[in-house]
Amino acid sequence: MAERLRDKVALITGSDSGIGQATAIGFAREGADVVVNYLEDKDGAEHTREQVEAAGRRAIVVQADVSDEDQVGVMFDKALEEFGTVDILMNNAGVDASGTEIADLSTEDWDKTIKTNVYGYFFCCRRFINVRKGAGGGGKIINVTSVHQEVSRPTGGDYDTSKGAIRSLTRTLALELAPHGINVNNIGPGMVLTPFNQGAIDDPEVLEEQVQSIPMKRAAKPEEIAGLAVFLASGEADYVTGSTYYMDGGLMRNMGQGA
Repeated sequence: MAERLRDKVALITGSDSGIGQATAIGFAREGADVVVNYLEDKDGAEHTREQVEAAGRRAIVVQADVSDEDQVGVMFDKALEEFGTVDILMNNAGVDASGTEIADLSTEDWDKTIKTNVYGYFFCCRRFINVRKGAGGGGKIINVTSVHQEVSRPTGGDYDTSKGAIRSLTRTLALELAPHGINVNNIGPGMVLTPFNQGAIDDPEVLEEQVQSIPMKRAAKPEEIAGLAVFLASGEADYVTGSTYYMDGGLMRNMGQGA
């Protein structure tokens, strides 16, 4: 198969580990250069860069907090300085649920989640859209959301709200950007073996307990999510926009069982 992303440039937030890292490597193998973003894990980001370069593509590492509008601007400026354009944006950086019921949730914790998971996506989308419009249109936005954009859970109100907001943002952007040839889609993972689920990675008994609600009785590997991202970033998905692709081993279909 020919490289599906040959000579494209992808900016992936939170690509120092997990889904972002696997996707950066997957994009590189399909011919894309990659802007590797991280917040704290510089070593992880450098490892991603090394893997992209091992696949024969170029990469730069940019530290930026996506909840900060100015830092997002600098990140895009560095990408444009190095590569001239950005063809693909994958919003992946995020924070997990606080684990606190809303009645006890501090404003500080609420703001941290919303600013990273919603404002961060907004800042990146807005800048990317203007880059693509300046280039004459075309491009792909992939937002990593969660099954929790549809399925709520106690003590996850901050996270669930943020993911529901991205569902609506994606749908609105799909309508606004279709005339410009810019596709916007969500990937909604269930349980994935990333640092978000470090406890299950470290303890097989915890993992075994947590996967019992999943019909396939296992968590996803980051590389599986990356495979879907490659498709959505490619020309094969040019007629796909405004959609959410859930990858959850059947978890959402299992929610009504035992009622």
